[in-house]
Amino acid sequence: MSTTTAPARLVDPVDAVPPLPKLTVLGVQHVLAFYAGAVIVPLVISQGLGLSRQDTIHLINADLLTCGIASIIQSAGLGKRIGVRLPLLQGVTFTAVSPIIAIGLASGGGTHGLAAVYGSIIIAGLVTFFGAPWFAKLLKFFPPVVTGTLLTVMGTTLIGVAAGDIVRWGQTDKALMVPGLVYAFGTLAVIVLVQRVFKGFMATISVLIGLMLGTAVAAALGHTDFSGVTTAAPIGLTAPFFFGWPAFSLTGVISMIIVMAITAVETTGDVFATGEVVGKRITPHHIASALRADGLSTTLGGILNSFPYTCFAQNVGLVRLTRVKSRWVVTAAGVIMIVLGLLPKAGAIVAAIPAPVLGGASLAMFANVAVVGIQTLGKVDMHDNRNAVIVSTAIGLAMLVTLQPTIAAAVPSWLQIIFGSGVTLGSIVAILLNLLFFHVGRRRGPDVAVSHGKPVRLDEVNAMSKDEFVAAFGGLFPVTWPVARAWEDRPFASTEELREAFQQVVLSSSADEQRALVDSYYDISELVLTDPATATEDVAALQETGSLAIDRLDDRDRTEIAALSPAYRDKHGMPWVVSLANLASRDQLVGDGWHRVASSPSRELVTAITEVGHIADARFDALVADANPIRSAWARKFEQLS
Repeated sequence: MSTTTAPARLVDPVDAVPPLPKLTVLGVQHVLAFYAGAVIVPLVISQGLGLSRQDTIHLINADLLTCGIASIIQSAGLGKRIGVRLPLLQGVTFTAVSPIIAIGLASGGGTHGLAAVYGSIIIAGLVTFFGAPWFAKLLKFFPPVVTGTLLTVMGTTLIGVAAGDIVRWGQTDKALMVPGLVYAFGTLAVIVLVQRVFKGFMATISVLIGLMLGTAVAAALGHTDFSGVTTAAPIGLTAPFFFGWPAFSLTGVISMIIVMAITAVETTGDVFATGEVVGKRITPHHIASALRADGLSTTLGGILNSFPYTCFAQNVGLVRLTRVKSRWVVTAAGVIMIVLGLLPKAGAIVAAIPAPVLGGASLAMFANVAVVGIQTLGKVDMHDNRNAVIVSTAIGLAMLVTLQPTIAAAVPSWLQIIFGSGVTLGSIVAILLNLLFFHVGRRRGPDVAVSHGKPVRLDEVNAMSKDEFVAAFGGLFPVTWPVARAWEDRPFASTEELREAFQQVVLSSSADEQRALVDSYYDISELVLTDPATATEDVAALQETGSLAIDRLDDRDRTEIAALSPAYRDKHGMPWVVSLANLASRDQLVGDGWHRVASSPSRELVTAITEVGHIADARFDALVADANPIRSAWARKFEQLS
């Protein structure tokens, strides 16, 4: 009698549980990568609100305890709909720092101000929890132009908080100004050096290393007070509403709801990024579950004397780095953080970090937030003047109230929270302007070209006949068939989509069509070696040669180009087409030319078509600039100065 053995059930790597020793080590690694970011937020908030050392220690321990609980909720899950059940670690969001300080100061500062802070956090957490399915649908109101602006504003305004920590010693004792600057710049230098020398895990804890070394040096020189460590209790548990019952203010609640809306975008990005790392397809159900965990953890933070929570991106990077996909590793990290949160002496050690050392580390972290915002804005179509207005207005107003904080005192009390925080004001302005320009009333598209002497909008381009479209964009190529084919891809949702249509037509055409298209261009030698007035009537081509002062070639360059052009044509049988906009020097033109002569014909056709695409891109940018009155006015001013 034969028996068959059932095949072993495959376990998803996300659900696999490593052996206990490995699980513990990997959990500690996540805590180390996360720790500096976890404790720096309560430190900054505590100093911003003027809290005592003991209150600061309590905030740090409450933060670690709640971080651990929040991470367990997100990774292990709670019920069927709470927690995304992916290796995502939860931490206090940096987005909330400036609004929290503004809410607390507007309510009197100190522990009294914390009452209004926690009331706003609790309400915002509940709104996020119950509104999670709708938050996913509202993400369209937070496109890159809004999130990029907000992140940029957050980073730049928070730098002021870091600067205050750096000069804090000098404000009380001028003799300590120089040592304070040395500690701050030294900490920043260590962070930069670690990121330069090391890779992987060591680079992820560069901030922690900077804080440890800066504090160690300050301790050796007698500039650190660890007396709080000896007086702190060995074990302690944060009590709900330790700082008093929460208070509620409408502007504070609105500010924190905006913060949670922003963190919803961040969480969504982290969930998608983690899904990609672990090979799991992300659905709206995953997003809603993650946001519910954010909302529940944030409400819990308001009760347990902590702050709003979101997924920490640096731990997503750690998952990618280690390739350990198990969510239970993050759960183990959560357990470790709960243990740390029950040890007040651990919080007292962190609270002893000198203000300038903390300021140096904060400077690196807050500036990095601004860099992320700038990177996000890099995805935005700034040829659309509406986007430019949103970014410039929001950043301008945010920096106004940040650099001139006395403005808040000049407005009614119910507006002081909004005008007392650059992040809050910038956030509200960016969101409202985005709604005004893109979601209210008739949706007017950006100006993208000039037709019959008048700027035409994107929606008008979508309504053009083929002949009108070719007349408007025919100057992108010497022949019209690429433009005529691009017309068939209407409607275009954005300027970038319109640009991509022209590129796709060229790249998807046959080899014979591509060669014929290259043949329609002037050889670069025709533009630079003969009299432009007699060589061509292609005004655009003549203008493009001016980017490198190509008309002022010396004899050596002319000799090289005169030899290159026939050699190129003999080898490849087509004109030598070059986009001068991508060249750094005339020497590069000659050097690249000889490399192209040596290429195989098939490879060179690809290179030539790429150059054609670059030329079309530059001409498209010129069309958009001419259609934008503000941009054109600036261009004319620069032409007058040149």
